Amino acid sequence: MPAFSHGSTTTPAAVAVPPSLALPAVEAAFPRRLHPYWPRLQRKTRGWLLEKRLMSADKVAEYADGLCYTDLMAGYYLGAPDEVLQAIADYSAWFFVWDDRHDRDIVHGRPGAWRRLKDRLHTALDSPGDHLHHEDALVAGFADSVLRLYSFLPQTWNARFARHFHAVIEAYDREFHNRTRGVVPGVEEYLELRRLTFAHWIWTDLLEPSAGLELPDSVRKHPAFRRAALLSQEFAAWYNDLCSLPKEIAGDEVHNLGISLITHEGLTLEEAIVEIRRRVEECIDEFILAERDALRLADALADDGTVRGKELGAAVHACVGNMRNWFSSVYWFHHESGRYRVDSWDDRSTPPYVNNEAAGEK
Repeated sequence: MPAFSHGSTTTPAAVAVPPSLALPAVEAAFPRRLHPYWPRLQRKTRGWLLEKRLMSADKVAEYADGLCYTDLMAGYYLGAPDEVLQAIADYSAWFFVWDDRHDRDIVHGRPGAWRRLKDRLHTALDSPGDHLHHEDALVAGFADSVLRLYSFLPQTWNARFARHFHAVIEAYDREFHNRTRGVVPGVEEYLELRRLTFAHWIWTDLLEPSAGLELPDSVRKHPAFRRAALLSQEFAAWYNDLCSLPKEIAGDEVHNLGISLITHEGLTLEEAIVEIRRRVEECIDEFILAERDALRLADALADDGTVRGKELGAAVHACVGNMRNWFSSVYWFHHESGRYRVDSWDDRSTPPYVNNEAAGEK
């Protein structure tokens, strides 16, 4: 059986990467691995999308595997218990569907539908058990995935995850208003917003249930750990911007580092691409240095002579190892997923895997 889905192979070099998007440093220094649970993960997430009515049966059959959502998570959270990875993958698939709903509500001028959805998600985040059978399938699916994520670590982790995701919802609301008004944020404003809409701290939080331990603030907020985590996420967000720039220009988007550079810094499209690429490559170099510091932190924790120290050291090693995995997983995802194949779509502004009808409206 191939290690990767939908036309991918066990040899990443077999995937055609356009020269403008190729990153030799990632291909050479960040080996790609995949969680052994992946084949079952793919099948079960596909079934979950159907069960929760998040995608229609025909779109699941035609597009779900090719979108490679499970590949992305299975390449990131290595070492996670199977049930943890399954919950993360289902949540991640939900996140992509939510992102598509947000986009369609903007494109079709549905501010009321978006406002209702935003409010419902805030409420479901705080009481997911009460929303498992919500009339809006997106709310019910969110409640299901969050309730499962809340089952792995103590309430303190749950509260932190909820706090971080409330901020993500509000950032999506800011994006909604920017897009409907045609407002392109300045570069620094965009970078701050992007850390929220890409959910930097959510994906970082999920490293902990994957490692089986909630990290104390003294570790999570340690400069070495936090910098490595931030760089891994910045790489992913900016590389996504680089790869999705044609798609987002076609869809009249205003949220992309390239679009902010063009609008506010006066760069040409070609110059903006060069600048995003420079930032992406800088992230790689800086992560390699930050990773060393974070691993030294892990070793220091493990060497303090206590059982707790050994547990923390092992958990930090696992988290930092998965930060590294994020680079290769994100990189190959962008070249295998049908989400970015704009040139193959009948309508470059309308992804073929989305439902264009208003949802959850009764």
